Amino acid sequence: MKQQVSVFQGRIIGVNLEYCTLPNGKQAELEIVHHPGGSTIVAIDDQNRIGLVYQYRWATGGWIWELPAGKRDDNEPPLLTAQRELEEELGVEAENWQELGFIHSSPGFLTEIIYLYLATNLRLKLQRLEASEVLEVHWIPIAEAMEWAASGKISDGKSLAGLFRAQQYLS
Repeated sequence: MKQQVSVFQGRIIGVNLEYCTLPNGKQAELEIVHHPGGSTIVAIDDQNRIGLVYQYRWATGGWIWELPAGKRDDNEPPLLTAQRELEEELGVEAENWQELGFIHSSPGFLTEIIYLYLATNLRLKLQRLEASEVLEVHWIPIAEAMEWAASGKISDGKSLAGLFRAQQYLS
């Protein structure tokens, strides 16, 4: 049996207090953040460089290296989210798309699922940033981007997962 009480509903997330019975039969009161999910893109250009954004993130207290990514709009298919975000953030579109699976970003309290994609055969388009986005686009050689991931220079979880999952296609 599950009951839920809405504690907060914002533009992007909702927070519920959820009362449920766990598989071991115990009762639990959980604080669950509901998020529509998103898509993250590993974009590779014709010079074997990965498109990264150096983005200001208020929640992290500064600038952070990330793969392009974004939130799904109103039950939007994840691939359409990826295509939209690639154009918005990097100013390119891709002819070839490879699904790389998905991740649960923080399954202890968050419903967010992030779908991962590899995008290749890129063509320039017009970058269309949202008003709340402050970022720089950088094209980094694959080996260097992987070094950044291993060293901690890239610390964003969805970006690390995307790079990890794309490795098999990048050699």
